[in-house]
Amino acid sequence: MEPRVRPLPPEEWDDFTKANPQNVFTTLARHPALYKEWLGFGGVLLNGTLPARDRELAILRTAYHAGSPYVWAHHARLGREAGLTDQEIASVSHPDALWPVEDQLVLQVADDLHYAGDLTDATWTALCDRYDEPGRIELVVLVAHYTMLALVLRTLRVELEE
Repeated sequence: MEPRVRPLPPEEWDDFTKANPQNVFTTLARHPALYKEWLGFGGVLLNGTLPARDRELAILRTAYHAGSPYVWAHHARLGREAGLTDQEIASVSHPDALWPVEDQLVLQVADDLHYAGDLTDATWTALCDRYDEPGRIELVVLVAHYTMLALVLRTLRVELEE
């Protein structure tokens, strides 16, 4: 499908966009004020307190639930950089796959938020045992953010780079 919003032309890119010319950035840059604030917010989530493996597992499971090939493709690469194997990345899209308990908790958070818009008491209790308060908040916000981003990318018809 054709993009509903065309990416900003290269001659209008700022320094960040020149260094990161992905369509998600070049498209959202069409709204400069929103783009600037979103970059800061997204940057906090990508460089937050969560272990990179946990962050990427949560994002990949969210991309799977949201049916977002764009988020999936970019975060499969980042997941590998965070130490996920190709088999683990493929297993994210198989809800019945077996995972270590630590990974299962992260995936369960994404599942609970997708299916119920909330965490079960059991998931919350397990989350409290594993993460401090900022980590718990960050994981929930991370899943919510990537759910929103997947919806925006789909609606604007942002194309995956070749």
